[in-house]
Amino acid sequence: MTAIAPRPSASTDEYEATLRRLSDASVHRSFDPFIDIAWDDPDFAVDPTDARWVLPAGIDPLGGHPWYKSLPLEKQIAIGLWRQANIMKVGLQFENILIRGIMQYVFKSNNGSAEFRYLTHEATEECHHTQMFQQGVNRIGADVPGMPRWLRRISPIIPMAAGPFPVAFFIGVLAGEEPIDHTQKQVLRHSDDLPPVLSRIMEIHVAEEARHISFAHTYVARNAPKMSRAQTMATSLLFPVIMRLLCDAILKPTSEFRDAFDIPQYVVDELYWDSPESQRFLSDLFGDVRQLAEDSGLMNPLARRVWKALKIDGRPSRFRGEPPVAFAD
Repeated sequence: MTAIAPRPSASTDEYEATLRRLSDASVHRSFDPFIDIAWDDPDFAVDPTDARWVLPAGIDPLGGHPWYKSLPLEKQIAIGLWRQANIMKVGLQFENILIRGIMQYVFKSNNGSAEFRYLTHEATEECHHTQMFQQGVNRIGADVPGMPRWLRRISPIIPMAAGPFPVAFFIGVLAGEEPIDHTQKQVLRHSDDLPPVLSRIMEIHVAEEARHISFAHTYVARNAPKMSRAQTMATSLLFPVIMRLLCDAILKPTSEFRDAFDIPQYVVDELYWDSPESQRFLSDLFGDVRQLAEDSGLMNPLARRVWKALKIDGRPSRFRGEPPVAFAD
């Protein structure tokens, strides 16, 4: 499903009309994880001997590493199951933070606000995603922690930013959504034989995240130019920092993961993010948000240095959702 975002330059009437269309789409094209996923279908059972859980090389950084590929098949599968479960756990924890932030943001909305209706639809969909991801984790059966411990500890504070600092908050929304969405799209595009339960979870998440990511992009591009010069500079410098921190929280293996599977430190160092291939993967993740930073006035010479220092610089996407060159059709 393709979501058409309101143009950043749209008038208020055009912007609100588009939000109403997005809201209608949420009513008529939405998913319930306990209706739209056949959890009890035998084909959707999680089989710990199913080689389709092996991490895909060229998409997941760990999947292509010689250390991982040298392991016995059963250990490759076990690592794949744990990793997919932990990504889902991070996703549901992040969306829990997002839901609380949305509620904080819309608390002062005016009667008749199109943003209120759209964002509460989004919160409903994100709530369904938390249920879907937790059910996926439960079916895999791995006792995964999700986010790194430091992020779990500060999670009660993050939603409070949505009221006084909404542009920074929605940048944070994108920082949590873009890495998972990008990775899931690559898996769906280039993996022909996924476990049915994993494929269905990804399909639903990618379909509904299209609306959510479109709105967040538009919100930042529409509202960033309205900030003061000092706010713009501060936000431009925070933008890449937020992106990199949350990307690492989502994709970088936690200490629990490394300990459980005896992953050597040199493997972690190479993959996250020292090798040329991993640096290219990291840069590819952020093509869309680099475009957003350019379009919203949040890319300046000092900010470019921060993007580069954090190894997430590169050319902006020509259009949102453009596949990386290595995978382009």
